[in-house]
Amino acid sequence: MRWTFAIATLLPVLPMALGLWGGGAWVVVAILSMTALVMGLDSLVRVTIPPDADGVEFPAGPLLSIVIGLSQIGLLAGFAASVGAGRLPLVESLGLLYALGLWLGQVGNANAHELIHRPARGLRRFGALLFTAILYGHHASAHPRVHHRHVATPRDPATARLGESFWAYAPRCWIDGFRAGHAAEAGLLRSRYGAGWRRHDPFIAYVGGALAILAGLAALGGPSMAAWYLGLCLFAQMQLMLSDYVQHYGLTRAIGPGGRPEPVGPRHSWNAPHWYSGAMMLNAPRHSDHHAHPARPFNTLALPDPADAPRLPRSLPVMATLALFPTAWRRVMDRRARRWAAPGDGTAAKRPAPAPRDAGAASGQTGAVVAD
Repeated sequence: MRWTFAIATLLPVLPMALGLWGGGAWVVVAILSMTALVMGLDSLVRVTIPPDADGVEFPAGPLLSIVIGLSQIGLLAGFAASVGAGRLPLVESLGLLYALGLWLGQVGNANAHELIHRPARGLRRFGALLFTAILYGHHASAHPRVHHRHVATPRDPATARLGESFWAYAPRCWIDGFRAGHAAEAGLLRSRYGAGWRRHDPFIAYVGGALAILAGLAALGGPSMAAWYLGLCLFAQMQLMLSDYVQHYGLTRAIGPGGRPEPVGPRHSWNAPHWYSGAMMLNAPRHSDHHAHPARPFNTLALPDPADAPRLPRSLPVMATLALFPTAWRRVMDRRARRWAAPGDGTAAKRPAPAPRDAGAASGQTGAVVAD
């Protein structure tokens, strides 16, 4: 089962590369590899990938993350040279934008996220480079310095409030995340370098790198190439924000008498047990354990018991799709979120008991639905 991570993350790369090279049926295969295949394997195969012991990395240190990152760079370059240059028909170009945007948002972003939490500086910088490549470099600062510190509180732009639609959340998350991330970096750098902190500001690289990419593409292939690349990156960014929206929707930390929030716990993140989409996203749906141990490699993350942490009723990609439809989303999720509401946040009178679960949920199998 350990090789599932490599298979699930890299399998779509081949049809995408072939689709960028020649279009045709490979475009359809690329789309199916990120949609029907993932949903089908999640639904039909009921297994749970056990976590490796701490200190056991897969397949050999950060090798898989490096391969995924290099694949991301190659696919982005191929997209600009093929779709951006107008080599393919419009329908095939849109299909590749959709497939590659899903892969970048669900695999590439999960991989860059893994890298920015690594202790080695070179790997963290590689992760920041991968986020910058999709014009979202500020996430490399906002995620560890703001989100992990303030998650499930009003001070975290990446935590969706109960009743907030994704379409209201996305611009707030992007803009406020940029501002909060820069403020956090500035405070840290001032304490370290004093008046000369701006020379070390990573936001210069984030913003400058994004502008340089778009300017370079415009110079190489004209405004059309830059516009196609921008569209792809915005769609990939949307996938990342959908993931954050789903994984913390409506969950809050109780505020103590001194105004300090309670420690981050398992019940402050939504989790999902689905094996294939979990492997494809490097165990990002085991989100509670990640917040408890941010530096823990993806293959060692454990799935918390549903009595201790909330679970999504469907896989993370399916719930992200549902989140695009606010009325349907709230009908499914608001009742569940209220069960886990912190005392005194206005959404529940008391800390809720865990939701009842069926045998599938208790065993961590895919397809388990939290009972209403």
